[in-house]
Amino acid sequence: MTDLSAFRPSRRAVLQSGAAGMALMAAGPQAFAQETPKRGGILSFAIAAEPPTYDLHGSQTFAVMQRVAPHYSTLLRYKGGAYPEIVGDLAESWTSAPDGLTHTFKLRSGVLFHDGTPMTSADVKASYERIRNPPKGVVSSRQASLGKVGSIETPDPQTVVFKMSAVSSSFIDEVAASPWNAIYSAARLEKDPAWPIRNVMGTGPFEFVEHVAGSHWVGKRFEKYFRQGYPFLDGFRAITMSPAATVNALVGKQIQAEFRGFSPAERDRLIKGMGADAKVQEGGWLLHQDISFNPKRKPFDDPRVRRALSLAIDRWSASRSLGRISVLRDIGGVMMPGGQWAATEAELEKLPGFGKDMAANRAEAKRLLKEAGAENLKIQLLNRAIEPYITAGIYLIDQWRQIGVTVENHDAETAAWYASIGGDNFDVVMDSYTDYTDDPTTGLPKFLSAEKWPIAAPKFNDPELDDLYARQGATNDKAERRKLVRAFEARTMEQAYTVPILWWRRIVVMQDAVKGWTMSPTHMLYQDLAEVWLA
Repeated sequence: MTDLSAFRPSRRAVLQSGAAGMALMAAGPQAFAQETPKRGGILSFAIAAEPPTYDLHGSQTFAVMQRVAPHYSTLLRYKGGAYPEIVGDLAESWTSAPDGLTHTFKLRSGVLFHDGTPMTSADVKASYERIRNPPKGVVSSRQASLGKVGSIETPDPQTVVFKMSAVSSSFIDEVAASPWNAIYSAARLEKDPAWPIRNVMGTGPFEFVEHVAGSHWVGKRFEKYFRQGYPFLDGFRAITMSPAATVNALVGKQIQAEFRGFSPAERDRLIKGMGADAKVQEGGWLLHQDISFNPKRKPFDDPRVRRALSLAIDRWSASRSLGRISVLRDIGGVMMPGGQWAATEAELEKLPGFGKDMAANRAEAKRLLKEAGAENLKIQLLNRAIEPYITAGIYLIDQWRQIGVTVENHDAETAAWYASIGGDNFDVVMDSYTDYTDDPTTGLPKFLSAEKWPIAAPKFNDPELDDLYARQGATNDKAERRKLVRAFEARTMEQAYTVPILWWRRIVVMQDAVKGWTMSPTHMLYQDLAEVWLA
């Protein structure tokens, strides 16, 4: 298993430095544990976007997660400050049969919904059945993750049993510990399966108070929360504001935190403006910047052309140069760098596009283009008019120029960018992908055939990739699974339908008075705020 230290939170004290203006000195996560939590106070934090729904089952955006998660509970959860360790949430214990076909969860007793009704196994079953077989009018963004569940049984009010039709090696991460798989009230769902889309009522640490669109979202402490002594806060206030306004608000102390992340330049500005009040946490991010090719257009139907364009990108130099000015920094393949499923540096260097001899890479790229009859290639790059997409696009144009490729760049607003992807109206598109867990079953669909992952940008059919993906998800042998992931990665880079450029680096800055929150490699975790307190 590779080193996970990059995912551990680090507390950083601010020191004055000469040329850079500021330098950061890291301390370990134990710094948090030395302080005694205090009760009380309202946490104010910023969110850059409005929620399109209140329903966690049907969402994929942090704009929903960071507002709604404090109101709900899940079967299991990732332990704060110890990613990827999993602990119980509504479940006090769980077991998995040796054959991987039965997963049994024992629920805590005495758990109440915010309306005072008891939570039982019936609520868990109703919630997962809603994800598994969404009723008319209900969107389930994770229906496929429960595809191997044969049945859900409730032998008693405190026991839930998932019977599998086939082994799912990612079941605990992908199903039981998913922050999206909130447990709703069965009684409410029976009356109206669509109720959670515009209503909020769970068993989480905070009760819902109000949402004023374009302004704020408010929650207050649930006094009968099942984790004794939690939450510490009296409540929270999530304020809708732009990234630029967020920087000013943090410096001016109108807010205390922002949980998604900042660029290096924003970080440095915050440190300068906040001084000793700034607390910075940095680490790897489960988010990669990609390029995707349109195989429906010539010459991008030829893998030699796609591979040549990937070969021409100097990712090692990009990491050094772009990492100073943007969140684009970490070098990795299809799995997060430093994670338990990541390729080693030696394994990476064998993949097309990751070799360090750029003279050899570009010579091979030119040879492939000539062989494919595309040595004078002119392409259109569809990009998204936001950072770090723009920065990545500028870098790519220069890299491709060095193999004789001419690029016409088109920066599109988000709506037009999505529309062009949906309509296959692009040669090459700058793209990205993120999720909440460093698990292959969750992380690899971005690279699958359109039949398996219809929302992906390139529409192609590759049975070999699909087969490798299915096989890795059907074995509980970790060594064998890792081999299959490496084979999937090699096939991905050779065929180059979608290829990673760099992985993002997460930088979170908040007021030092905010305690108990620890960073994970994703902005979807640790957002229930139960353990957060204000000094």
